[in-house]
Amino acid sequence: PMYAAEMAPFLAMVGEFRVHYAGFFDPGFGHDAAGGTGSRGVLEVRCHEAPFVLEHGQVVGRLVYEQMQELPTQLYGAALKSNYQGQGLKLSKHFK
Repeated sequence: PMYAAEMAPFLAMVGEFRVHYAGFFDPGFGHDAAGGTGSRGVLEVRCHEAPFVLEHGQVVGRLVYEQMQELPTQLYGAALKSNYQGQGLKLSKHFK
């Protein structure tokens, strides 16, 4: 829980899409001390103007980690009604 992370583009010139709409991982995300058992970050991708195809294994983003100056008083998921703690993979609501 001493780190937070942010999703950042791997290389901005790779294509006409953005990967970091919901790209912040709070301290404690997936951590057992916050009621998690490991969590997966869900990648939200939107294209700008031109349609494109993502290939399996294609690198589209990276996580940039920042170390906290001190241990947070509350962790993501710990009694904060955090929506994504412990959530598995699922399709977007657009596919329902």
